Amino acid sequence: MSLSTTSSKGSQGQRLERLDAWIDELLSYLRVERGLSDNTLVSYRRDLRSWRAYCAAVGADPALVNADEIARYLDALRSGSSPASKPYSPASVARMTVSLRSLYRFLTREGYLEADPTASLGTPKRARSIPKAISIEEVEALLALPAQDVLGRRDSAILETLYGTGVRISELVALDVDDVDVDSGTLLVRSGKGSKARMLPVGRAAREAVGAYESVSRPELLKRAVTPNSRGALFLNARGARLTRQGCWKQLKAYGRGAGLRDNLSPHTLRHSFATHMLDAGADVRAVQELLGHASLATTQIYTLVSDRRLQEVYAAAHPRARS
Repeated sequence: MSLSTTSSKGSQGQRLERLDAWIDELLSYLRVERGLSDNTLVSYRRDLRSWRAYCAAVGADPALVNADEIARYLDALRSGSSPASKPYSPASVARMTVSLRSLYRFLTREGYLEADPTASLGTPKRARSIPKAISIEEVEALLALPAQDVLGRRDSAILETLYGTGVRISELVALDVDDVDVDSGTLLVRSGKGSKARMLPVGRAAREAVGAYESVSRPELLKRAVTPNSRGALFLNARGARLTRQGCWKQLKAYGRGAGLRDNLSPHTLRHSFATHMLDAGADVRAVQELLGHASLATTQIYTLVSDRRLQEVYAAAHPRARS
């Protein structure tokens, strides 16, 4: 299996250098003109570097490949026979397809190429994955772990807020003090996905945890701040600066290990658990959609599959005719 080795002007090294320049130009366009996030740009760069490695391995000219040749590359990713050496998941192949399409559309639009070789490529359908949720008992064990010291009160407030409201970690670390009203039990998410703000109710346990953190721990953390830039931030790190998503994730992983969850605690685990437990208790799926900030009801309905599966398990275990 190989791509076409039809040559354009220049050596293979020059062709790959030209591809490097094109990739850099695309990423600059996506950053400046489209406003894509750093994480998304990292994914694009990783995908396109993989394509570069493949072209180098088989001696292909990235400027002359056609749709069949790109399709063979995607098949190689699925089978693990590309330089990546391990099979890609359907979601990863779909993402790679989008990255390649973005590159070649850009090159065609900018006049570097006459035709877009990805124009006829379809995007593989991504399998609808079932969100991973932990049990209520596991959540309780996790929430009981933080100590009653400065950072422990902060971590307790973080865990209670994540599970009590279903916010994303990125939304949590972006919260300012004024966004949470402990007395009225409300939380304003200003930086939701798609820049859509939403007001969320905050339950008793989360209100108490946030109140204890704000009154006792946060003032102590503020004393450690080197600059006043983070004074409005709700959640602070040990140096008094706004807590980052990476810092929050690191703490969550540590608590997950402490609760015996090991690899079962992901950045979205408490959000998934929030949604699943709400639906298990009979909450309306559209209400959960609003709480999660999903633009599409179909996204929220994935969680109903988890609840339906649990009902089937309960029925199979409890009903005498089901057991037979």
